Amino acid sequence: MNREKLAAQLEIDEGKRSKMYQDTVGKWTAGVGRNLSDREFSEDEIALMLKNDIDIVERELDKALPWWRDMSEARQNVLANMAFNLGIKRLLAFKNTLTFMRAGRYDAAAMGMLDSLWAKQVKQRAVRLAAMMRTGEYLK
Repeated sequence: MNREKLAAQLEIDEGKRSKMYQDTVGKWTAGVGRNLSDREFSEDEIALMLKNDIDIVERELDKALPWWRDMSEARQNVLANMAFNLGIKRLLAFKNTLTFMRAGRYDAAAMGMLDSLWAKQVKQRAVRLAAMMRTGEYLK
């Protein structure tokens, strides 16, 4: 997995803010998609929180889906991006989609991603990640 590219993607998808804001489902959030109480953070603190959250996502994926590392780097980033956004528990509810990913059926996996409530909620993020899943290549 390319951590720098994932961090750049997550900054696009989650936003990067120094104060809390309400996200699309009403959760108070700060930094790069992190739920916190109302206080400002420095650039270094925001980067550190993101690094720590990516570390957590990697550990959760390694534990729950040990095969995820067998996919191409860009596809690993798709799965990590989704885990970051959804949380591992909600990601694991994508049973058919994950089965397709594991089997290398990336077109079917992309369709499963797009045919979800999550895709309706995150819109262009889902479209971009599904395209990355299909092609195995990075998009912005």
